[in-house]
Amino acid sequence: MTTPDPRTELLPPYARALDIVITGLHNGAPLIEMPFANKVQGRPGFLHGGAISGLLEMAAVAAIQHALHERGDEATFKQVNVTIDFMRGGTPQTTYAVGEVTRLGRTMANVEARAWQDDPAKPITIAYLHYLLKRS
Repeated sequence: MTTPDPRTELLPPYARALDIVITGLHNGAPLIEMPFANKVQGRPGFLHGGAISGLLEMAAVAAIQHALHERGDEATFKQVNVTIDFMRGGTPQTTYAVGEVTRLGRTMANVEARAWQDDPAKPITIAYLHYLLKRS
């Protein structure tokens, strides 16, 4: 595992439960890494779908935090919808994910998150997440 980025501390506690860390940037968005361990295994030799879903959610959270910070916005957000497409089984190796904010409006944010293992061009899962933004 590579050295965690200090922004890892900004992720929700669930990220620590899965040993998820931010390790840098990928195409301008935070790159998330989750090592394989027994606690994320589903059927023998494969990642659990819930662990993959959690990884994608953490990638989306990191992407929104990054985008809000970049525009100097202190809005809070909550997830209102998610769709996940499982494309192939995750195998016992490190899994990477990145979220891309496709729309950051005044009241809503849309994020596409992708997870892969060997090649970013061959995702194992893609999620589409929608967040409600709230300003104090």
